[in-house]
Amino acid sequence: MRLTDITIRHLKMQLKHPFTTSFGSFKDKEFLLLEAKDEKGTVGWGECVAFDTPWYTEETVKTCWHMLEDFLIPLILHKEISHPDEVSEIFKSIRKNNMAKATIEGALWDIYAQQTNQSLAEALGGKKDKIEVGISIGIQDSIEKQLAVVDQSINNGYKRIKVKIKPGWDVGLIRILREHFPDVPLMADANSAYTLDDIDVLKQLDEYHLMMIEQPLASDDIIDHAKLQKHIKTPICLDESITSLEDVTKAIELGSCGVINVKIGRVGGLTEAKKIHDYCAANGVPVWCGGMLEAGIGRAHNIALTSLSNFVLPGDTAGSSHYWEEDIITPEVVVQDGYINVPRENGIGFTPNIDAIERFTIATKHYH
Repeated sequence: MRLTDITIRHLKMQLKHPFTTSFGSFKDKEFLLLEAKDEKGTVGWGECVAFDTPWYTEETVKTCWHMLEDFLIPLILHKEISHPDEVSEIFKSIRKNNMAKATIEGALWDIYAQQTNQSLAEALGGKKDKIEVGISIGIQDSIEKQLAVVDQSINNGYKRIKVKIKPGWDVGLIRILREHFPDVPLMADANSAYTLDDIDVLKQLDEYHLMMIEQPLASDDIIDHAKLQKHIKTPICLDESITSLEDVTKAIELGSCGVINVKIGRVGGLTEAKKIHDYCAANGVPVWCGGMLEAGIGRAHNIALTSLSNFVLPGDTAGSSHYWEEDIITPEVVVQDGYINVPRENGIGFTPNIDAIERFTIATKHYH
């Protein structure tokens, strides 16, 4: 493969419903879409999952465009590559900026899968024909609204319910949810809203038999999570703290968690995500695929990754219609009875809807 043309688009899409977490609320999703073409004319697509504000990680839409334009694209354009695994080595001189790196690496994986006549799932080593799907539910305006959204999600067949929590919206919420839904697989996501001073509060969650509590402490912490895990029975799942395989090895060695959330953008691409999957499988640690409110291209990459064997817990890859009036792929991602079928067509298995992409685009630039 030798990339000859790259196009970056800045898109803005309105969510069906505002999404609220412990660090803020938003109703629009701005993101980058990258289209890459190689010398044979094969086109691959990657989606940048960074938000327009640095509240999840330090990366933003603008910083990712800067990194792609000024550093990453010059490193890879017109360079001969035999396999997408080489991309991380090519980008090794650039520190961090994982979401920017993953954007272009994802497009190369798409091209590679097409040229080797495989689906992206097959190219990654995935064997599943369908994946179990959970759903991530933001903080609602009231308990009544929260109950209604959870109830609707259960009726729609989702296999796991994840609710966002924050100080003051935690134990009481979980208690009421458990009273109404005693048997539903339930987890709580704190998005780093707590400290070790909150151990007594977090210990109260043990009685509600949660699957896990996700990233309760600081976004870059592994050590304090190990201390917390010794005090609570509920398994800790690390999200923001995991940016590489090296982070995973340290977290497992320290006993910082019982579960790992793998996000392609956060760890720098599919190659690193697969390494994390393989290491966790060898060490008996279950993984699942987290969501970043992706549009269709990013969602397609998540589906392919989740087809790997150790993704044994339902991920956040809900159907397109849960988030968007119209997605940017055809067919859109559809959930049936809590499952998504893994595409078997070559590449990502979905066709970019160019008309929709153009309507949502607010800036474009081409690189040759």
